[in-house]
Amino acid sequence: MTAMPPPTDPLTLARLVARGCHKATLAVIARPDTPETGAAYASLVEVAFGHDGAPLLLISTLAEHTKNLLVDARCSLLFDGTAGHGETLTGPRVSVQGTAARLDPAKPADAALVARYLARFPQAEMYAGFADFSFWRVAPRRAHLVAGFGRIVWFENFARDVAGCEALAAGEAEIVAHMNEDHGDAVELYATVLAGRAAGGWRMTGVDPEGFDLRQAATGEAVRLAFDKVVGDPEAARVELVRLAKRARATQADTAR
Repeated sequence: MTAMPPPTDPLTLARLVARGCHKATLAVIARPDTPETGAAYASLVEVAFGHDGAPLLLISTLAEHTKNLLVDARCSLLFDGTAGHGETLTGPRVSVQGTAARLDPAKPADAALVARYLARFPQAEMYAGFADFSFWRVAPRRAHLVAGFGRIVWFENFARDVAGCEALAAGEAEIVAHMNEDHGDAVELYATVLAGRAAGGWRMTGVDPEGFDLRQAATGEAVRLAFDKVVGDPEAARVELVRLAKRARATQADTAR
């Protein structure tokens, strides 16, 4: 089955590529008490996202990257969207530069970000409460998209302004639960027909103004699908989800002929 074509707008594509990755390469600056002080240090992390597209991390203070961030919060995340491309360097990838800061789960706004992370990575809940683990948010500053020959763009505004979308954030958990419990067939079609992924055990993990996220429990594979228009409340999200479900069913019917 054929996946939906990528957006033509570079910033929309950059956000779609990043949000579609469940892991990233995190580059930080080595702290002064190490032999390689000032050098770049890269490691692998799992990543979720806030409604505005800011990356969210769950990392341990025992890890080298965390020790470095505690000294210098500047960092960069590389999101690799090149899977499935015969020639790797023709595929899209996004580097997001920003500053990392620890979240305080006692604050409602930060607790909502923690909930988004755990919805995307439910297995992380077993160690999220460990004393040496903490949640972090990377505030994006600049981003760099490379999407093949001639498609190289810098952005100063990678994060989306989500003012006016508070109702959607407040209703997100209910939307996700409703889709998974009552419309699991549509969720499966989103992944298999619209995203072109293998069938089996897909669940929605989050919805935001630009689209929604799916995850396959058995493999941990993540899928990102974009709305045709930005949504700010549950009703607008419902309209977009219904529209995409109809598109998926129509495509499925055409394929079966």
